Amino acid sequence: MKIFIKNLSNAHLDEIMQIEALSYGEHHWSRDSFVSEIKSPISQYLCALNEQGKTMGYMGMWKVIDEAHITTLAIHPDYRNKGVAQALVISSVENCLEAKIKYITLEVRKSNNAAISLYEKFGFKSLGVRKNYYQDNGEDALIMWTENIFHENFQSLYNKNRKVLEDSGVEIISEQTIS
Repeated sequence: MKIFIKNLSNAHLDEIMQIEALSYGEHHWSRDSFVSEIKSPISQYLCALNEQGKTMGYMGMWKVIDEAHITTLAIHPDYRNKGVAQALVISSVENCLEAKIKYITLEVRKSNNAAISLYEKFGFKSLGVRKNYYQDNGEDALIMWTENIFHENFQSLYNKNRKVLEDSGVEIISEQTIS
């Protein structure tokens, strides 16, 4: 399967809003939130498209000095467990390497085992908890961090995951500009 990674733009927002609703229910981000994020000079939002140009998922992060913070990641239910989330993480790591960013962080629901497993696969470790972080139900969030992504341990894990994904038949085609 070919996965095309592009910078998210206003042209993708109709499909993004569908994925948001399917992934997060009534407590999802608004269209205006995405428009603001796309315009922000510290933000990088990517979308993953299939060969027909359909949006399969997206991921966003903020870049501040030598750290990146993943703000959101969602995959359309029809494309989950097919390597789309991994392709987005790989592309985001490559962007961070290009931008000389050393660390990547995020918050994730304590109950979101699939997301936690994905992040742990890429070397993220839980280093704390934000109590009552999620407004919809007061659920705690795990705070996860990578080690320095330029270090050998992280690079080895990243390269292994990229190879496993490619060996499974997923081809990542980057058509984005790195900011």
